[in-house]
Amino acid sequence: MINRESFVDYILKEWLLVVSAAGCILTSLYAWRIPSYSVSEVQVLILLVSMFVTLNGLQGSGLISAIAKNINGKRLVALKLVTLTFFLSMIVTNDIALLVMVPITLSLDVKHRGELVILEALSANAGSAFTPFGNPQNLYIYWFYGVEPSLFLKTIAPFSFSLLFALLALTYILRKRYSVSGDLKKANKYICGRAYIYLSLIVVLLLVLLHKLPFSLCFLVIIYPLIFDRNALKIDYPLILTFFFFFGVAENLRFILKPVLNHPGHIFLSSALASQVMSNVPATLLFAKFTTNWPSLLWGVNAGGFGSLFGSLANLIAYKIYAIQDGMDDLGGFFLKFNIFGYIAFFFSIGLYFIFMRRLEY
Repeated sequence: MINRESFVDYILKEWLLVVSAAGCILTSLYAWRIPSYSVSEVQVLILLVSMFVTLNGLQGSGLISAIAKNINGKRLVALKLVTLTFFLSMIVTNDIALLVMVPITLSLDVKHRGELVILEALSANAGSAFTPFGNPQNLYIYWFYGVEPSLFLKTIAPFSFSLLFALLALTYILRKRYSVSGDLKKANKYICGRAYIYLSLIVVLLLVLLHKLPFSLCFLVIIYPLIFDRNALKIDYPLILTFFFFFGVAENLRFILKPVLNHPGHIFLSSALASQVMSNVPATLLFAKFTTNWPSLLWGVNAGGFGSLFGSLANLIAYKIYAIQDGMDDLGGFFLKFNIFGYIAFFFSIGLYFIFMRRLEY
């Protein structure tokens, strides 16, 4: 017999999966069709699984925690954490960067830790926007449109690095609020030998993403953890399934709305605003069906990751970790500060787009 409380807890925990599944079913019933999945969409899902497994193995090896421990110190620790989060998210995605950095931050005796977690979340969104594999929406746009790596980086660089400078300036101004008197309590001092194997596997995946190696190597990446490190296979499968359902929702909406949106305009603002409600990953899946203007879509969905807590799954991850590790006492204040900081970054991103928009006209 199913435990009712456990079932309810699971629904509350995986509400995004439930909503995406319900959306897929309802739109399928409305359109009276089963959504079709392209080869590119299936490849994105396989790439995500492969990347999550290798990153999970790398995190379990202790390497990332050991690197993070080296930044600890009493001088400018907030700047170090925000900067490391930015560059880490470029390589291991914004979600994984926050899964690593937020617990480390909360293990320090830092004043106003909630604000520092918010700055790290913003930094992760800004840093992950720079690379094709930094977040799911970038991965989808890069793969779906077949963008050249150099063109991708050139297009989004002003967005990422302008936000980095702004965040570092804000962190420096507020640095005295984040004084630290403790030390890392949860950092892993031991680095397993398998860390170097996982680093090699990540390099393989990155070369696959850059179309330098055949896609079939993604399957080979799973072989090592399958044989030697089963713990690495314990990834967030509900998140993968959520992406699967979001692909279906986007395909159904494309079919339903195609007569209305034959000539989509203002793709940047539309995708950025839509992300505030439906998160930037499903917004990407939806608007990619209606436009060939990938630079504006790329800017729009990455700008949409700022603003509300729901703009990006990375925001929700930071919120969830903070709520679990730092208690439930000040979640209202955290939510308010997150929206204030987030919407400042959101409107700053909109300004950046219109400053650099001429360079994005292809």
